[in-house]
Amino acid sequence: MPDWEKATRGAVNVEVASHLRYLLDSGRTLRVKLGIDPSSPDIHLGHTVVLEKLRDFQELGHQAVLIIGDFTARIGDPSGQSATRRPLEEAEVEANAATYLEQVFKVLDRDQTEVRHQSEWFTGMSLAEVLRLAGKVTLAQITTREDFRKRIEAGSPVGLHELMYPLMQGYDSVAVRSDIELGGTDQLFNLMFGRDLQREHDQPPQDVITMPLLEGLDGIQKMSKSLGNYIGVTEPAAEMFGKLMSVPDELISRYMRLAAGMPEDDVQEFERAMATGANPRDAKVALARAVVTRFHSGADADAAQEAFAAQFKRGENPEAMDEVPKSQFSSGRTVASALQDAGLAKSLSEARRLISQGGVRVDGRPVTDVNYLFDPTPGAVLQVGRRRFARVVEG
Repeated sequence: MPDWEKATRGAVNVEVASHLRYLLDSGRTLRVKLGIDPSSPDIHLGHTVVLEKLRDFQELGHQAVLIIGDFTARIGDPSGQSATRRPLEEAEVEANAATYLEQVFKVLDRDQTEVRHQSEWFTGMSLAEVLRLAGKVTLAQITTREDFRKRIEAGSPVGLHELMYPLMQGYDSVAVRSDIELGGTDQLFNLMFGRDLQREHDQPPQDVITMPLLEGLDGIQKMSKSLGNYIGVTEPAAEMFGKLMSVPDELISRYMRLAAGMPEDDVQEFERAMATGANPRDAKVALARAVVTRFHSGADADAAQEAFAAQFKRGENPEAMDEVPKSQFSSGRTVASALQDAGLAKSLSEARRLISQGGVRVDGRPVTDVNYLFDPTPGAVLQVGRRRFARVVEG
C-alpha cells in the first residue's frame, strides 16, 4: 500500500494534504504526535481508532510521540465537556497513566514509541513565561471553540484555566517539535491551534489528521465509559465477543473498519452479502472474532464463539453468573421487584420498562407481564437481555 494511502486511510480531516504528501515523499523520519488523557485508567475500542493510525505511521518507519496529559489532567481538562471537569490528584493521574500505557501498547509498538509527559515543560514554567505564552493568542481565537462558545452563550461558567487548555495542548507540539498531530474529529480546533503556536515559535507548522469517533453499542452516542456503551480492550474475551454481537446492524461495517482493522476487500464482501439478504449475524461473528483475536488470541476467539453459541443459540445459561441469596427477595413479590432486588435493574421503573420491552426471562421463559409473581426458590434464574443473569441460592 502506498505511504499516502496508508497514512490517510479512514481519516476525516487532513490539513494540509499537499504538504503532508510532500513530507511522506521526502524520506524523512517524521515525528507523529498523539496526546492522551489520563483521566481514566482504561481504554476502549473508541480510543484505539486513533491509536491504530499512529501504529500505521510506525509501520511506515516514523517516530510515534505519545504525550501523557498529566499536567492538564491536574488542572481540569475541558475536552469538549458541557461543564468543567474535576481536576485530578497527581497520584491519581500517575496511576491512570501507568495502566493506560500498558493498554496502549496492545496497539502500539513499545520500542518505537517516545513517551513524554507535559509536566516536563510545564512544571518549571514561571508566571512570566506563562504570560508570554498567553500573549501569543487572543480571547476571540479561543472562544471560537464550539464547546466554549455554547457554554458562554448559555450563561454557564467557563474557568479561565479551561481557556488555557488549547494553548497548553498547542504548546505540546512546540515542545516535541511535532511534524504531524493525530486526534479525533472533536480535537480539530486544538490540533490546528498547535500549528499557530509553532509558527509563533519559528517552527514549521505541523500537519493534522483527524479520525472518526466510534459510536458506542447504543448506535448513537460516541463510545464512552460514562455512558456504558463501551467495549474495553482488557475485557474478558467472552464478554468482548458478546458485546460485539450486539452491535447495531447498521454499524457492522464501521466497526469492521475502525475497531477491527479488517481489510477493505473483506469489509466490502460482507457489505455485498448483507445487501443481498445474508444474515448480519455472520458478519458480526467475523467482526467479533477479529476484535477478540486482536486483543486476546485466536484460541480465545474460538472459546468465546463457542461460549456464545452455547449460551444464545442453544439457550443454555452461562456457567458463571451472579448468585443472590433467597433472603434478599420477598416471597410473592413481582418479577419487577425481584429484578431490583437482584441488582439487574436500578429501579422499579427501569425493571418495568425492561419487562415491557421483552428483555426479561425467568428460567429461560420470556416474561412480559409487569405483575408476574416471582418465587425465589433456589436455582431460579433471572435474565435481562442476553448477558445479564442472576441465580437464586440458599441463604
